[in-house]
Amino acid sequence: MDVGQFEELVEKSFEELPSEFKEKIENVHIVVQDSPDEEDMRNIQAGRYGLLLGLYSGIPLTKRGIGYGMYPVVPDRIKLYKSNIEALCKTDAEIVEKIKQVLIHEIAHYFGMSDSEIRKAGY
Repeated sequence: MDVGQFEELVEKSFEELPSEFKEKIENVHIVVQDSPDEEDMRNIQAGRYGLLLGLYSGIPLTKRGIGYGMYPVVPDRIKLYKSNIEALCKTDAEIVEKIKQVLIHEIAHYFGMSDSEIRKAGY
């Protein structure tokens, strides 16, 4: 699958999120990257996670103080790693499902959920 098709699937997955979540997401840039770069892997000690499918970086909503946004703020970022997601999937339908799962997982981090809380919720 080419990167343009993959990006369209990511965009469609975001658009299919329930409106009560979408409306609360602000200043987040969602990007598709072929694979994690060295800095991402180093920053999260990726060796303990195995194949990294996505990454949220920023300040979760639950950690933002009253001064957040008083000055220009760099957007939070959600990265989805195309080649790693594709490596786990055999069909395009599996890729679509995995994109949804990873996107929801990373958005949950934006809302302040930990990995264990996300796993308990089924993502």
